[in-house]
Amino acid sequence: MTADMHVHTLASDGLFTPEEVIKTAQKAGLSFVVVTDHDTAYNSKKVNTLAQNADINTVNGVEISAYVGDVKIHTLGYGFDLENPGFKSLTEELRQGSFERTEDIIKRLNAMGFKLSFEDAAAERISPQTPIHAMHVARAAVKKGYANNPVAFYMQHMMYGKPAFSNICRPTPERAIEVINAAGGLASIAHPGRIDLSASDLYSLISRLASAGLAGIEAVYSAHTDVQTAYFKEIAKEFGLFVTGGSDTHFSGGNRSVGSPAFTPSAELLQRLKIC
Repeated sequence: MTADMHVHTLASDGLFTPEEVIKTAQKAGLSFVVVTDHDTAYNSKKVNTLAQNADINTVNGVEISAYVGDVKIHTLGYGFDLENPGFKSLTEELRQGSFERTEDIIKRLNAMGFKLSFEDAAAERISPQTPIHAMHVARAAVKKGYANNPVAFYMQHMMYGKPAFSNICRPTPERAIEVINAAGGLASIAHPGRIDLSASDLYSLISRLASAGLAGIEAVYSAHTDVQTAYFKEIAKEFGLFVTGGSDTHFSGGNRSVGSPAFTPSAELLQRLKIC
């Protein structure tokens, strides 16, 4: 079974509609695809219906933007109950927190001379029920003529180490894991090769999170080298974690594409997610 367990839609910082995700997955010959929007499962029900009609497997998915200090430890959740009170409470908390963070980012950008408002960023969302992401701010900046490309604006002004970076109202990975597990899901650490830690500190982190209930690690990832993929597969084996895999595709035409790299979930992972 070929799979991509890490795709984003318009509900977070992607540009795909649920329909486009399923059509793209079909074109790529996938049997299993999961939408993992940041801090929200807003599109899950629609994706589930579309996937069922297209005879493609899916489960509920999310990517919790978890941090330890200023270090990004994004945590993927799979197969959880959307109606679980704890999960609903966390995602509402994250939505409200995104508003506070956006206000902070806007304040910082205003101090730099950019005339942007909270309303400008909020208008970039597809629904008031979803969080506001940094990329929404960046897209609003493009519309104001401050940049030609939202990614370039983000990298120049808003990413870690830049003047408009803000990291308030972020949960820890332990909190994300706890909520995902309590909702009946499986938690997997996202793109470990992108975590800004030394090899020894990353190893210690994975060990700590495995003890806290982490069940998987995204060893197969679009930006991982062959050496990194092999290493994280060994880490998965050492700590008894499932290997998960995904492209982290946000839109078509970029340097990532749905279904790449090729990933075949283990029979044990599929069974755990009740796919077969």
